[in-house]
Amino acid sequence: MPRVKRLVPAAEWSELSTTAADWKAADPALLATMLGQLHLIRAFEETVLELAGEGLVHGPAHSSIGQEGGAVGSIVSLRSTDAVNGSHRGHHQFLAKALTHVTKGSLAPDDLVTPAVGEVLRRTLAEILGLAQGYCGGRGGSMHLQWFEAGALGTNAIVGGGVPMALGNSWAQKHSSAPGSGSDLTVTYFGDGAVNIGSVLESLNLASAWRLPVCFFMENNGYAVSTTVEEATGEPRLSARAVGFGVTAWRVDGMDPLAVHLAMERAAERLRSGKGPVVIEALVYRFFHQNGPYPGSAFGYRTKEEEAAWRARDPLDLVAREMTRLGLIDEAGVAAVRAQALDAMKTVAAALVEPDPSPGAKPGQRRIKPDLWPDPAFVNVGIRGNLSEIAGARTAERSSFTGQLRQGKFIEAVAAVMDRRMGDDPRIVVLGEDVHKLNGGTNGATRGLAKKYPGRILGTPISENAFAGLGGGLALDGRFRPVVEFMYPDFLWVAADQVFNQIGKARHMFGGRNPVPLVLRTKVAMGSGYGSQHLMDPAGVFATSAGWRIMAASTPFDYVGLLNTALAVDDPVLMLEHVDLYGSDGEIPVDDLDYQIPFGTAAVRRTGSDVTVLTYLSMVAVAAEAIEAAGIDAELIDLRFLDRASLDWDTVGASVRKTNAVLIVEQGTLGTSYGGWLADEIQRRFFDWLDQPVQRVTGAESSPSISKVLEQAAIAKTSDVVAGLERVRAGFGRAAG
Repeated sequence: MPRVKRLVPAAEWSELSTTAADWKAADPALLATMLGQLHLIRAFEETVLELAGEGLVHGPAHSSIGQEGGAVGSIVSLRSTDAVNGSHRGHHQFLAKALTHVTKGSLAPDDLVTPAVGEVLRRTLAEILGLAQGYCGGRGGSMHLQWFEAGALGTNAIVGGGVPMALGNSWAQKHSSAPGSGSDLTVTYFGDGAVNIGSVLESLNLASAWRLPVCFFMENNGYAVSTTVEEATGEPRLSARAVGFGVTAWRVDGMDPLAVHLAMERAAERLRSGKGPVVIEALVYRFFHQNGPYPGSAFGYRTKEEEAAWRARDPLDLVAREMTRLGLIDEAGVAAVRAQALDAMKTVAAALVEPDPSPGAKPGQRRIKPDLWPDPAFVNVGIRGNLSEIAGARTAERSSFTGQLRQGKFIEAVAAVMDRRMGDDPRIVVLGEDVHKLNGGTNGATRGLAKKYPGRILGTPISENAFAGLGGGLALDGRFRPVVEFMYPDFLWVAADQVFNQIGKARHMFGGRNPVPLVLRTKVAMGSGYGSQHLMDPAGVFATSAGWRIMAASTPFDYVGLLNTALAVDDPVLMLEHVDLYGSDGEIPVDDLDYQIPFGTAAVRRTGSDVTVLTYLSMVAVAAEAIEAAGIDAELIDLRFLDRASLDWDTVGASVRKTNAVLIVEQGTLGTSYGGWLADEIQRRFFDWLDQPVQRVTGAESSPSISKVLEQAAIAKTSDVVAGLERVRAGFGRAAG
């Protein structure tokens, strides 16, 4: 018989509940504040549902009615410098944080609605209605509520999507040298449905490994829309997930705000003292359906008896009952609190909506006040920044550079300029798989930096969702400038939510004001034999995803200037590299590694009059070779800046007006082609100067295979570019040679 030894979890997992003694020992001011917040949030949510019923809320109305106890209990004692982010059902979390901020955690039952409280209610409702007076200018709506000043990082419509971002904020809190920030904490709220999401589990692991001051707050309301927790998982005690990651956890009755508060007190002590992350699972219940003003029983997945049993445990009634028992308030006092909250929301609603004067309007019908809508011209404002942060920067081109140069490998320039920038800017941190080992990662891009800058070259687990999101959270926090490395660009699909839904959209979605200074480095590795899942060129994917800037250098000199530019702008930048270039020789400045490439400028590598050839990365050299082989007088343009907003349309346009023909050259596959987007844009901008359709050279439809022969067949080569040039020549009716 085998010998069996029972293993004991490394972390504590407890259930916490209150007793009569806890209520008696509680600070009366704390209880009064909780009661006030609970009623304000409840009245707010009732108003939202009322307006939604009138068709005045465009989009979903995910009510938190019934769940207020978890948010209020966990937030009421937090500092303004502590941070929270939340889920699609996040009105109560946002309001609890905003109210705690403006009242400094103290509400008086007899004077509940101060001007500051009224302002929070009005601006939050305005945001949910999509109005210009909202915290995000109406862009965020119900599911994307953000107010940085109050420590509200933003609620999130993607299930589990905000959790990795919270890691970045907590990392910044832990490592910031700002006075008083070393003991701040972050709370990330998510529902039972998110517990089985990979990004949440990756984040739990990374937070545990790095001992980050983040609380994973699970609002377990029993249902993901209509699917029960028991149907979705074999372990319905969701806080059990924490044990597997060595994270201390509490399970608590979320309908009891004091119990939640006591759990958060214990959690905060661990978080503020550097003992690592915690999990709190709060058992709560949403009184209404996933979205809208009807109970779940109306849709058949819950019984009226179940709903009645939970309503009997309403957190508002519990706090009022206990305060009454302790002689802290009477029935009239509770009624007065309720009345103040209702009156406040009537005032707020009256400021935003009015009787509908339309001839066909029904009696009592209301409309949004027309002058409160955002200006339609605001639609694209804030997709990216205005680049004022690099105004006046020192720029240089190789043709005008007067400093000393040396011959060196491209990869040497990558490591050298990163070293220079990290030495000058202590905000820069680098994170990715193996970047701290192997003498500079898998390619040498961080050679020598781990020893030189301890604690700033962060080797991550294989968890692209978690560490990309952590980088995004760091960027939004603003105290650091993250450089995230994806070992191969195909891994962006693993982290696509964080890359596109979170990082790429963050500035615009939350009102267009918040910088997102992040650089994502990755290498195109076609020709290296790594096969279909490692070799893509992601330029086309990023070019069609708003919010990202894209830079690509074909020479070491340009790489230095482009990375300096990328690290200076306040937008997320994809820094594309190519494995074929890493080992190539080129000119590298000896001492001067501080210039930027002039923003949004292409480089004309060869002048000509027959055709404009547009390309980037390693295909610049391939195209130059093909031009010579074809004997055609082509103008070769190295684009360098690839995204729509940054591309040098002036240089491209001037060339097209001269040559009247365009050939776009790229190495990668047809399906995710950068050239498909670019060709369309060129034909729209310069149609009158084109004497033939834009021609393109790409790889095959298939991704490159492992077989050397099939890989070469799948990627564009010199001969393919020559053939493309011949198509252009034939389009003019000219013979070859």
